[in-house]
Amino acid sequence: MTHNIKIRKNCLKRLKIGLNKISFFLLVFIVISSFIPGCASIQQPTGGPKDSIPPKVVSETPPNLTRNFSTREVTVEFDEYVKLNNEFQEFSISPDVDVQPEYKIRKRSLIITLPDTLAENTTYSINFGEGLVDFNESNPLVNYRYVFSTGDEIDSLSISGNVTNAISLEPEKDINVLLIPISQDSIFGKKKANIFTKTDSSGNFILQNLSETAYRIYALKEEAPDRIYNNPGEEIGFLEDSIYLDRDISGIKLKTFKEIPENFRILDRKIENSGRMIFVFNKSLQNPDLNILNNNDLNTNKIVEFTNLRDSAYLWLPKMEFDTIDVQISDNNQALDTITLRRNKNDEYDRSITITDNLGNQRVDQVRNIIFTGSAPIQSADLSKIKLIEDTTAQTNFQLSLDNENARRAYLRYRWRPKRTYVLELQEGAFIGQFGELSKSGQRKFTFDDSGNYGDIVLDIKLPDSNSYIVEVIKEDKSQVIKAHVINQSQKISYKQLPGQNYTVRVVYDENGNRKWDTGNLKNKTQPEQLWYWNKVITVRPNWEQEEIVDIPDIETVRNLTPKTPSDTTKSETTEEDDPNNPLNEPYIKSGTLVPATGTEENLPATEENIPEEENEN
Repeated sequence: MTHNIKIRKNCLKRLKIGLNKISFFLLVFIVISSFIPGCASIQQPTGGPKDSIPPKVVSETPPNLTRNFSTREVTVEFDEYVKLNNEFQEFSISPDVDVQPEYKIRKRSLIITLPDTLAENTTYSINFGEGLVDFNESNPLVNYRYVFSTGDEIDSLSISGNVTNAISLEPEKDINVLLIPISQDSIFGKKKANIFTKTDSSGNFILQNLSETAYRIYALKEEAPDRIYNNPGEEIGFLEDSIYLDRDISGIKLKTFKEIPENFRILDRKIENSGRMIFVFNKSLQNPDLNILNNNDLNTNKIVEFTNLRDSAYLWLPKMEFDTIDVQISDNNQALDTITLRRNKNDEYDRSITITDNLGNQRVDQVRNIIFTGSAPIQSADLSKIKLIEDTTAQTNFQLSLDNENARRAYLRYRWRPKRTYVLELQEGAFIGQFGELSKSGQRKFTFDDSGNYGDIVLDIKLPDSNSYIVEVIKEDKSQVIKAHVINQSQKISYKQLPGQNYTVRVVYDENGNRKWDTGNLKNKTQPEQLWYWNKVITVRPNWEQEEIVDIPDIETVRNLTPKTPSDTTKSETTEEDDPNNPLNEPYIKSGTLVPATGTEENLPATEENIPEEENEN
């Protein structure tokens, strides 16, 4: 029995030892397992200041600036883990190659595989932009370049300069600057330019490691990134003369502009639900005309309206019963294009007229009063269907007049009084169109703006010579031209009853004396006419007249001015949908409420058509 007890004690002891060993191994396994994820991935340390230091290059194989380069693979090692960031946009090789290099990350190294079609005796530069960043905080390694030559020499010449917009005079950011040897195809060719760089946020650029030869230089703001000037919507900048590069050149100034298309095209045409037809052109015309070729009756009774810039047209017909009509657009009595419009017999049209107004802020003032704009020409008005209520009292002593020059516009004037609430109601048929259409009903509630927020400006213009100048008063943010005058001698110009806000002055150097700003032309090697912005802002104060002296510098002084850096102030941007000059975008009425018209003049330098006739005098 004693023997059995000893045996049991020995078994229990061995079992205890075994369990202790198992527990120990389990504990070790758990501890090791907890470290495995940290070894398998790169984790950002917790705590401490945020890493803001970009990666540093430790080694390059083959070394940077290698001559007689013959390998296909380049390895760049960094002091930390890195990753690629938008490499297709940021990375570039110059001169360009047909087959692009491959870029791969392997831990702390960048592996570059080059194509086997590199040209002989050529210096190549791989520019990484901001496409190489550290793994944790994405701090970019900026201005890093890897340069090598397949010949005995490394080309070392450079060209640098600045690109600005010809109208705003502000720097052009992130657009291509192209350098093309004059022995190669031009920028109009099918082969894209292979020596290029991009401008920085200040519009500056530099092209490096160039060989000695003659070049042409261009700035191209393009829609498709093919580095070929092949779209009329693209903007181009250039130097008239070629550059022979035998030393470093700096201070190149390029101004981008959009050319007037050489050939006329109709960009869009449509028949709206109201029956109004719209035609959009690719450029402005001088003396446009529109005719219907296959229907004399419709052509005789049609109503045509061209926009102020004469780059679009509206067409109204007395009846919408045709199957097809042939519409011809001409300019200066010369036919430009003929298109065919078709409609289905089952198409129905709402011929009623939509009326918009200028009461967007629900306030009326004594200077502008109320301006009505119809979606179709107005022939007459029915005053019995126009109700003006002051507080609770109906008023009939208002004045309504139709515009003699703009058939779609009417004006309502009244002696508005402060601290009154007004309701304007237009019943159906308040306005009657040229073909008997009736206006829709609508209602507007508003008050009188009695702040008298209008003032006068007198500009004492000092000209440097007797050449022609167009002096424009514009909004501070350059979003709208308020008034323009053409002058050729120093004089004072008065601007009456300007709304209280900030204004400045822009001047067009009208070199050819045609009383409008002219854009450039690449084939003719003509630059856009020079603009100058006054460096002061005028704040119009209510019931106050201010006089300012504006000394206009001579044109050579302006051309040599250092381009300014981007402004910190917010600029008004107009999308195509919001553009008030887009004829496809018209105000409308919703839920029986009059919707305000939001139209403002486009921010273009003065053209002959947007200078009022009485202001065309010198």
